[in-house]
Amino acid sequence: MELDALMLARLQFGFTISFHIIFPAITIGLASYLVVLEGFWLKTGNPVYLSLYQYWLKIFAVNFAMGVVSGLVMAYQFGTNWSGFSDFAGGITGPLLAYEVLTAFFLEAGFLGVMLFGMRRVGPGLHFMSTIMVAVGTLLSATWILASNSWMQTPTGHEVVDRQAVPVDWLAVIFNPSFPYRLVHMVLAAYLATALIVAASAAWHMLRGNGSNAIHKMYSMALWMLLAVAPLQIIVGDFHGLNTLEHQPAKLAAIEGHWENQPGRAVPLTIFAVPDMAAETNRFAVEVPHLGSVILTHSWNGQFPALKEFPRDERPFVPLVFWSFRVMVAAGLLMLGLALAGAWARRRGCLYDAAQSRRLLRYALCMGPAGLVAILAGWYTTEVGRQPWVVYGVMRTADAVSSHGGFEVGLTLVLFIVVYFILFGAGTVYMLRLIRRGPPEIPDEAPEGGPGEARTPARPLSAAMHGDVDRRGVAPEQGVGHGN
Repeated sequence: MELDALMLARLQFGFTISFHIIFPAITIGLASYLVVLEGFWLKTGNPVYLSLYQYWLKIFAVNFAMGVVSGLVMAYQFGTNWSGFSDFAGGITGPLLAYEVLTAFFLEAGFLGVMLFGMRRVGPGLHFMSTIMVAVGTLLSATWILASNSWMQTPTGHEVVDRQAVPVDWLAVIFNPSFPYRLVHMVLAAYLATALIVAASAAWHMLRGNGSNAIHKMYSMALWMLLAVAPLQIIVGDFHGLNTLEHQPAKLAAIEGHWENQPGRAVPLTIFAVPDMAAETNRFAVEVPHLGSVILTHSWNGQFPALKEFPRDERPFVPLVFWSFRVMVAAGLLMLGLALAGAWARRRGCLYDAAQSRRLLRYALCMGPAGLVAILAGWYTTEVGRQPWVVYGVMRTADAVSSHGGFEVGLTLVLFIVVYFILFGAGTVYMLRLIRRGPPEIPDEAPEGGPGEARTPARPLSAAMHGDVDRRGVAPEQGVGHGN
């Protein structure tokens, strides 16, 4: 792995997408959560749901803005750093990204203003529909982006004509073999990551003595979501693994650290190892006999392709793929553990008792970033495991990079690192500040407009500013107006 222009371009793309993928994931989860909150409020009239809606809407707005900004960089990189890929696959990935803009982004942009500022300016039905449309837009965006990425993983529905991929069957391009598994896996991951952030926020407040109804409600809802989605994600992950075994066996072999099949012997599950690519073996391996065969072939002595069955130049970087997958799985098991612990505390009747459930609250607080860590680890597994192909089995990554020198790519990578940590670091700190403030107190009556003043538009970016608190417990500078 030489630090040449190709490697620097890969590092630059990996760095920028690592930032970008976090924000859309939170956007997907929070948008659906806001739909649930507003729907419950309209159905029950319980002001707790309205208070939580206002609270998370501000955080959603800031996160949405950072997702849009980070996404613009990704699009430009296809032309600047990966012109070979754009020339080869632009006839397929270009329209897919255009569909994402024309459907998902326009839908989100069209209704976002009403969602943020229109609670007292439009009827409750129209405002609720706006929240739904924004949530649908986030899911549509994930659909088109995952369709494009999945085609790069399992390309179908195209022909190569004059060294360019030409679509011949758009349904086969979009609904390629890995697309359904990747889409469901990613959406569930976004829901899990959001539920963990919500649970951690509630736990933080409860550990500091804030036991309001709103805090308890969002804590309970987050744990219910974890209990429902964490087991489902494990099942989907199993199907996704079997799909990877069928269509990307080299990646699956790297995930398992499986170098060689022994005649008549089952494949063990390697729990811990230090993969040595030069020696084509694992150092310090800790294995469970037969379990690899059981999980991946659903048989006691089944075998699957090993790394030595592929040429050296067609193997991914095994150590990173091997360990990133285990980080993702470990995070998933910890999520399941939190969900089960929450269910047990609920059954014992001490879920909201900070004294009796202090360990659980600390567990939930520590698990706040675990969903995002799992998403990043899973993304590294997917993308690094595809190497050395940018379009699996069709186009190598080395043929996709632009003809830049290492200095130019390295310089822009350094600039990206500096700017990203300043810009998105400040945005992240701001969101944490919003979370720290907690949901507003339940108002005695609904004001006429925005942040405590009649007919005043809500301003998400002023929500964390200090100001006087009126009798309803709402700062004059604070977020979205109440409604009924």
